[in-house]
Amino acid sequence: MDIQEVIREQVTTNPVVLYMKGTPQFPQCGFSSTAVQILKHSGVPKFFSVNVLENDEIRNGIKQFANWPTIPQLYVNGEFVGGCDIMREMYENGELQTMLAEAGVTSAS
Repeated sequence: MDIQEVIREQVTTNPVVLYMKGTPQFPQCGFSSTAVQILKHSGVPKFFSVNVLENDEIRNGIKQFANWPTIPQLYVNGEFVGGCDIMREMYENGELQTMLAEAGVTSAS
């Protein structure tokens, strides 16, 4: 399986996927830390995370997969949502919480 197939499988078999630097418990950059906090504050009790620092193929491949140059990257039900700034903006206007609730992945859903 090539790296694009691996990524496609990850984002389509997990309802919420966050490609990040580090882990949810120990983020390795401020943007990844913010992304994790946004998901937690949005009521997502658990999500699949991929530490791109552990695999250069994934780190480079995910940028090509979504045609998005930065990490973190959030996927909900196989759809690319965006990076940290987009997540923050969507959280602030309530759009992210609505999307996550509609996807059935929040503790309130």
